[in-house]
Amino acid sequence: MKPEDYPKVYTLWMSIQGFGIRSLDDSKQGVEKFLKRNPTTSVVAVDKDTVIGAILCGHDGRRGCFYHVCVAKEYRKHGIGKQMASFAIEALKKEGINKVSLIAFKNNEIGNRFWKSVGWTFRDDLNYYDFTLNEENITKFNQ
Repeated sequence: MKPEDYPKVYTLWMSIQGFGIRSLDDSKQGVEKFLKRNPTTSVVAVDKDTVIGAILCGHDGRRGCFYHVCVAKEYRKHGIGKQMASFAIEALKKEGINKVSLIAFKNNEIGNRFWKSVGWTFRDDLNYYDFTLNEENITKFNQ
């Protein structure tokens, strides 16, 4: 994924019901900042001139993380998500990262079913916490 992919990636995000977009982190500037820090690990899937899938993928030098994994509804169940995840995992390995994680909302039945089907481990032995540093970074869910 490159910064110039942003308009088409954003269009994809907005097409997916229930997808959460953060006002600052997912803005053009926020994604460009993320890609600058992680220039080789994110991926898009394209059909002709349309972005049909995307993964924002980065790491902190120790652990990788997937964000905003999505495939357009009409392209699901064709291996696109699995191919993108494999690409991002290989990119993380090249950077010496040994583990990757992601967060899937409990009500994201499609995503949760997908991750379990491709061998990811569901963790029920930990709690996830976050702390908001900037109240202007609001999440809005697509209806």
